[in-house]
Amino acid sequence: MVTRQRLSPDDWLKAGVDALARLGPEGLKAEPLARVLETTKGSFYWHFPDVPTYQKRVLEYWSESNVAPEEAPKKKKEAVAELKSLMEDGFGEDGAAEAAMRTWARTDQDAADALARIDAVRIERIRILLDKLGVTNPDIPRALYAARIGAAQIAKGKDKTTKAAIETLVDMVIALR
Repeated sequence: MVTRQRLSPDDWLKAGVDALARLGPEGLKAEPLARVLETTKGSFYWHFPDVPTYQKRVLEYWSESNVAPEEAPKKKKEAVAELKSLMEDGFGEDGAAEAAMRTWARTDQDAADALARIDAVRIERIRILLDKLGVTNPDIPRALYAARIGAAQIAKGKDKTTKAAIETLVDMVIALR
């Protein structure tokens, strides 16, 4: 007899983020997720009372894993390195899941609220880094973040031209100090 390891809520949440990235919010349903995880819908309902509750937990799970560290860098050199890293590589997000989350947020208020919270935390992180560098214009963190989000939509943000444009933008902002 084959013994299966019991699925945890995190297993379901990880599968939800993957399904969101592949299929959009339509992928966040018990039956298709159970097929992917090779289990029954009963396992889903063991952990979550219903699909709307599960969707809210996916939003929370994704949100928690897609924010920047809270500790401020001690040196300007560290702030420059972190700012460049965030702008070039993002906040650890899966690009496909991020895009799907932004699409979902257009039609779902819970997703829009979660995304607004994440965006605010990310923009605040950029502001902290810029403050450390002496760049205090309050509009620049939002402008940099908007450029980062837009760059991710162009050629998935990974082509050399997009990377060079982001690097140039960061260098220009740093030069403002």
